[in-house]
Amino acid sequence: MMRVCLILLWIRIVVQPRTLQCKAVQVFPPVNFTLTVSALAQVLLSWKLSPNQEQKNYTIRYDVKILTPVFEEYDTVKTHSFQTAVLHNGFSAHVRTLLFHQGLQMTSDWVTAELLPPPGAENTAVTDLSCVTHFTISSTVSLHCTWLPGKGAPEDTKYFLFYRYETYMEECQDYTKDKWNRNIECRFPVTHIVPGEIDELIVIHINGSSKYAAIKPFQQLFNQNKVNVPRNVTVFLEQNDLVATWEKPLSTFPKGCFEYEFYLVNLKSGNKQVTKTYSHDFRLRIDVTCRYSIQVRANHHMCAVNGFWSDWSEILYIGENKQENHIVWSLAVLCVSTCSTVTLIAIACKSQHMWSKLFPPIPTPRIKFRDPFPNQYERARSCPSEMWLEPGLAEGLPCSPLHDDVF
Repeated sequence: MMRVCLILLWIRIVVQPRTLQCKAVQVFPPVNFTLTVSALAQVLLSWKLSPNQEQKNYTIRYDVKILTPVFEEYDTVKTHSFQTAVLHNGFSAHVRTLLFHQGLQMTSDWVTAELLPPPGAENTAVTDLSCVTHFTISSTVSLHCTWLPGKGAPEDTKYFLFYRYETYMEECQDYTKDKWNRNIECRFPVTHIVPGEIDELIVIHINGSSKYAAIKPFQQLFNQNKVNVPRNVTVFLEQNDLVATWEKPLSTFPKGCFEYEFYLVNLKSGNKQVTKTYSHDFRLRIDVTCRYSIQVRANHHMCAVNGFWSDWSEILYIGENKQENHIVWSLAVLCVSTCSTVTLIAIACKSQHMWSKLFPPIPTPRIKFRDPFPNQYERARSCPSEMWLEPGLAEGLPCSPLHDDVF
């Protein structure tokens, strides 16, 4: 008991002053929080410490949350931060002050800043943008990009492509046009991209102009070594074979420049299988009584140095658990057949009067028989109309009341 009292006393002496001290300190949010576009697909977040914030004997950090376009959270001791992100859909972020003192942390309220999306009509931005880097003989990197005009872009639309790598930015000078004279392809024979760099992203920015509509810009970040996902993956059963087909990823490379991995999972047994192939279809004998999931991914092969495998395609399912479905089907058929049989029998019986034939009612006798022991207290009267005698015997008999002395 004495030990417990000493421990409680120690907590009161040591912890309570720290708590009271922390409660006496007010944490103010940062001030002058701004977002500035500093380069293509790059935002500078900057803020300042509140002039009212007490700093003596405290450690100050800042908690930063990127809300859009991609959520990210981190903390820093600096009052600024650079973020690389696509900006055609806008950008927003939070920041707050963190105050540390003797192992305790206190936080301020959040402050928010936002960049609105750039102006532009809907469906005028480019679609299906794909870019590929090539290594040249001179140990430099070339860049080749293709895209499709937006569905809502007028025929006079002119698209312009820029790329940024680290701090260097360049506009395309070599375009290929479609039948409406719109730019749909760009080549950079030589770039400032460093071959084999894994961490550095390449920024592609495409804007446009038209006399009839404001063209919405489009940005994309990509790693020079990562491949796009295979397209239009389909699966079907051909007797006892599973057959899968797909198209090559969006790329300027031809079909023969890719290798693929086919990922098959038996959902009934849990068995998994990964098979590598260089074609655009796959055939495998399977157990048709089982259900399977299928995915495909791609990588460069022969035409370029192997990069990162693409993401897996969306999961497709095929087959069904025949054993479980057979039981359910049998029960359903049995229930339906039983109900149908009972209904048909009831209809047939009602229409053909079968019920009365199968279960006829008990008949009522036509002739009433005389009670051999009539009630002695009832005064009887003899009348042929009561049919106590045969009709022939009743004729000629008088119908008269009986005297009391008869009883």
